[in-house]
Amino acid sequence: MKRRLAVLLIALLLLPRIALAEQAKDVPAQAAYLFEANSGRVLYAKNENERLPMASTTKIMTALLAVESGRLTETVAVPDEAAGTEGSSMYLKAGETIPLADLVYGLMLTSGNDAAVAIACFLDGGVEPFAARMNARAEQLGLTGTHFVNPNGLHDPDHYTTAKDLAILGAAALGNPFFAEIAATQYHRTSGSNPHTLKNKNRLLWEYEGGIGVKTGYTKAAGKCLVFAAERGGMKLVGTVLNCPSMWNTAKSMLDAGFSDYRVKEFLSRGTVFSIPVENGVKKALSAAPIRGILYPTETGGEEAYSVETAFGACRAPVRAGERVGTASLVRNGTVVFTVPIVAAETVDAAGFAYYLKKAVLAFTG
Repeated sequence: MKRRLAVLLIALLLLPRIALAEQAKDVPAQAAYLFEANSGRVLYAKNENERLPMASTTKIMTALLAVESGRLTETVAVPDEAAGTEGSSMYLKAGETIPLADLVYGLMLTSGNDAAVAIACFLDGGVEPFAARMNARAEQLGLTGTHFVNPNGLHDPDHYTTAKDLAILGAAALGNPFFAEIAATQYHRTSGSNPHTLKNKNRLLWEYEGGIGVKTGYTKAAGKCLVFAAERGGMKLVGTVLNCPSMWNTAKSMLDAGFSDYRVKEFLSRGTVFSIPVENGVKKALSAAPIRGILYPTETGGEEAYSVETAFGACRAPVRAGERVGTASLVRNGTVVFTVPIVAAETVDAAGFAYYLKKAVLAFTG
């Protein structure tokens, strides 16, 4: 009886660790990806590098570039080529004036294809040069499976991404405070010559605890697409499903499994202080600290598999505060899964002639 009970308890402990992987086999999406954005830990992947159309999730990049432009308070006169753009719309009229920031709200909340074109024309004079800006930013972010042709995601065979790239883009965009604010906004009233009342199409903001965005998408060619994110218990989960008929329920299930199966554990505090030997310095050692703590999502009950290892190079004065002097690595079963730099917490000058003279005098007089 005791043996059966022990086996049952072990099985119950293992269930949370395999739940996401088992569920993932049945994710009804052509491609999907889920990771913890603060640590970069991948929790699930399916066909994550397959190049696919992504419909209006394209607008994450459009919005990010608009926010990064530094021109959000400037007024945009809506060009003729933007008004009446096919597909989803915020119903802009040619010639109306509206702040760039409000165009971004219309882009993200109501998925305005017209807003996307207006932004492209305002920032770069047209769709084609703006697409070049989008591709340059994608390259900066390391999105090797992504190529943009337009700012709204209307279908084009040369307009594609991957589930992995799109999740990385979503996380990068959420790192911008104003983008994150827009993505999490349920309702917004624009200003300008023709005010618009907007409601966010992202149901997760109403239906999922901790939901913070990000963007829906649909075309006949792409199917239903969603980039989704939620925060709970110190974790920020960001995911993507491409060509997924049940995108809302699938996103919720993936998030539920991620939050259930993993817990964030602090393996190294940011306040940890190391003492590092210094050669040829006015001090024999200097204080050093990691630039950030090591907070990493671990499988429930699996914390014992991890350890922290530190490495320091030869340290020779002069050393300036903030200079990198080593690394702290989180290791799981012999593999490094996370690394943070360790930097000098103080400046140590080199020991020159004046230092040695003073030292000699003190020794003589002492």
